[in-house]
Amino acid sequence: MKTYKNLWVQIITKENFDLAYKNARKGKTRRRDVREFEKDAERKLEEIRQSVINKTFTTSEYRHKEIFEPKKRTIYILPFQDRIVQHAIMNILAPLMEKLFIKDSYACISGRGQHKASMRTMQAIRRNKYCLKCDIRKFYPSINQNILSKMFHEKIKDKDLLFLLDDIIFSFPGEKNVPIGNYTSQWFGNFYLTKLDMYVKHTLKIKDYIRYCDDFMLFGNDKKYLHFCRVKIQEFLLKELELEYSKSDVFNVKQGVDFCGYRHFKNYILLRKSTAKRQLRKVRKMAKLYQENKISKEKLRSKVESIRGWIKHAKTHNLQIAMNLDALRAIYA
Repeated sequence: MKTYKNLWVQIITKENFDLAYKNARKGKTRRRDVREFEKDAERKLEEIRQSVINKTFTTSEYRHKEIFEPKKRTIYILPFQDRIVQHAIMNILAPLMEKLFIKDSYACISGRGQHKASMRTMQAIRRNKYCLKCDIRKFYPSINQNILSKMFHEKIKDKDLLFLLDDIIFSFPGEKNVPIGNYTSQWFGNFYLTKLDMYVKHTLKIKDYIRYCDDFMLFGNDKKYLHFCRVKIQEFLLKELELEYSKSDVFNVKQGVDFCGYRHFKNYILLRKSTAKRQLRKVRKMAKLYQENKISKEKLRSKVESIRGWIKHAKTHNLQIAMNLDALRAIYA
């Protein structure tokens, strides 16, 4: 088993912390703590770096807030200095972790993402009759911190980095939860499920297996075997990762496969109804904010093009008319 050593010396360099600061502030420049940090950024950044080197740094206390779109979730918030430290870690660790992920894991990996997962789903539908679709109950709050820590200790042989990783992993009270909102959490969650990936690919021998975070699908032409896989995965999740299904279902792909915001059929893709409604609300909100001079033309362009990029992969002619996208694009063309 490949392990990684001597990562700490790369993480604690001034150049890496400069890059971490740059990355951590992207899209956050209006936050009060970011503006405050920028007043004396060079000194404060060096203080944080030295606290990491001297092991006096520890993850701050979390604040939290509730969000309700697309569903109710609790988001945990750390001060800006913690985000810098997490970016400094992942600048070095992320490229190595990506090598541990199977090619059909699509969340938080550069060059992949939801659209690539959707394209791969179409390939699987065209050569299989049946799908086993599953997701995990309260995934991030259910991650066992001891299991996650042990997994890192098995792959990384750098005691200084492990000390820092454990500080983040065990920063939430109790033995479970990888808080949504931490920059590291998506990476930790994806890493946690590599055990599931290996089990499905190498033990159950499933060729067409696709995972996006804690949503995953197995495809095949033997419906009975997929039902068998459903039971075996349930047993594996509980025993090895202390997780359980939220939903699991075996069905014929003719009825459509709902995944990553799209509904996939053999010859076409539709946008999920809830996704379509949400995107329509976003466009109308952006148009209203622009009319009220509350956002810039560049901000409008960014939002509209992002939504357009999302919906163009599906049959959305009527939705694009309802959104009046051509008229909005004419504003910044």
